[in-house]
Amino acid sequence: MEALISSSRGTRKSPSFRAGASLTGAFALLALLAACQPVEESQLVPEPIRPVRVVTAEELPGGETVTLTGNVQAQDDVALAFRVGGQLIERTVNVGDRVRAGQVVARLDAVNERNAIDAARANLAAAMARLVEARNTVQRYEPLLPRGFVARAQFDRAVEARDAAQAQVSAAEAQVSTAENQLGFTTLIADGPGIVTARGAEPGEVVAAGRMIVRLAREGGRDAVFDVPARVIEAASAEDEVTVTLSTDAKVSTTGRVREVSPQADPVTRTFKVRVGLARPPEAMRLGSTVTGSIQLGGVAGISLPTSALTASQGAPAVWTLDPESRTVALRNVDVASYALDRVLISQGLEPGELVVTAGVQTLRPGQQVRLLGEPTPNPTPATDAAPDETGAPTGDRP
Repeated sequence: MEALISSSRGTRKSPSFRAGASLTGAFALLALLAACQPVEESQLVPEPIRPVRVVTAEELPGGETVTLTGNVQAQDDVALAFRVGGQLIERTVNVGDRVRAGQVVARLDAVNERNAIDAARANLAAAMARLVEARNTVQRYEPLLPRGFVARAQFDRAVEARDAAQAQVSAAEAQVSTAENQLGFTTLIADGPGIVTARGAEPGEVVAAGRMIVRLAREGGRDAVFDVPARVIEAASAEDEVTVTLSTDAKVSTTGRVREVSPQADPVTRTFKVRVGLARPPEAMRLGSTVTGSIQLGGVAGISLPTSALTASQGAPAVWTLDPESRTVALRNVDVASYALDRVLISQGLEPGELVVTAGVQTLRPGQQVRLLGEPTPNPTPATDAAPDETGAPTGDRP
């Protein structure tokens, strides 16, 4: 009996052996479970693509833009008038007509002037006759003087008479020239090309010398004329360029520079009349057309952005820029020229045309992929191409 008991005890395994076998089985079970586990959730679900709002950087001129309304006028506006008075019998042009240099514009009744020419010519003929007689007398006395047949005093009187006759001829010739000029003044001739903008008298009226018959806008240049407040004149410079646009068609525009500033303000409006010479004015900017002039006064040029686009990097102002191809963001340091209530003016660090993030800047990191606000969210792509089985684990990861 004792031998049988001893034999059975000899075949029983020790406690340390049983513990080792249990640990081995546990490790095997854990390995089997790990092989059957699906891949980590971070490998299947990518990081969400954050939506952002962006604006396009546009360079703006600095300072204040002043816009005024004016009209187009000719640089040289001339009132054509007669130099003598009389009755207007003919006016050959009307408002809007083009006039060439040397063209007859109007005529006066020239009866009196023609009569004056006839009288002057008659006086000239009489003076010429007296001059001929006086010359002949001197010629007769001259050979007789040395022989004593003519007294010296008599000869001197003949010479004086000849000189007086010569002077009378010169005076008569001047009278004829004056009469001819007076006759020429009864015809009004344009001294240069231009366009008739106004008329001041009608045929049949008796006009005085100097009264405007027609007003002529000469060709060769046009001005945009504005009534400008004193503060604008004080802030502007003669070198500033003025953009002039046709009020009825914003596509028709040109540029110009200040050509003339009135030295005295208007007594009613207290504004100064400023003439801007137009460079190559379009044909559509006719005389009298209403135009709009814009000028930029002072300030610093830069890129204006909403204040929400501004962040900080290394203790300096910065903004997030978006690459439109890769849809990734990058942090860029910038120089801020000025701060406003809801906008900042960037002087350096950005180029016109770049996309700048204005919303969602607090959660971005360099190189992060984003999408524009309002665009659909792309479908996430799993990290493995294996198809899941019924339990949800990819077939390639099946134990």
